[in-house]
Amino acid sequence: MSAEYESSAADHERDAANVRPLRFAVITLSDTRTEETDQSGLAIQNLIAAKDHATVFYTVTKDDPDAIRVTLEKCLSNESVDIVVTNGGTGIAKRDSAYEVISELIEKRLDGFGELFRMLSYEEIGTAAMLSRAVGGIARNKVLFALPGSTNAVKLGMNRLILPQAAHLHQELQKHA
Repeated sequence: MSAEYESSAADHERDAANVRPLRFAVITLSDTRTEETDQSGLAIQNLIAAKDHATVFYTVTKDDPDAIRVTLEKCLSNESVDIVVTNGGTGIAKRDSAYEVISELIEKRLDGFGELFRMLSYEEIGTAAMLSRAVGGIARNKVLFALPGSTNAVKLGMNRLILPQAAHLHQELQKHA
């Protein structure tokens, strides 16, 4: 790694340490899960808390485009939410509609998020990783991520991608707000 990248990474880590605890919205998109059976949503919330951030909104929403849109609009217009993380609905089954709805709401895509998620998934599950339509981006000055619904997938996405960059992403959005 070049000195320029090392310095930049160190600067990001230092700056991120100075960011207040971030406030997350966690949305599970499922036709079968409930708050009582939602292991993936619980895993996301536990990982957020372990990094001293807060979950300020949590719900299980049907994997239905209109229901997803209503829930996302609620979170994106909520001043107390910094980052929105969804899980579920990113596959290729007929009912999987999260990707389409979330893609419509994203104003600036973070293409690297989906690319890196699939690369890391490939290391764990092989070619089935290509079925994931994980996506991330910026919507209404908030960071928005869509993860697959499996508990292993949310742990991978949160631990390897989202939580290590959350503070930096949020800080970048606040620079010129």
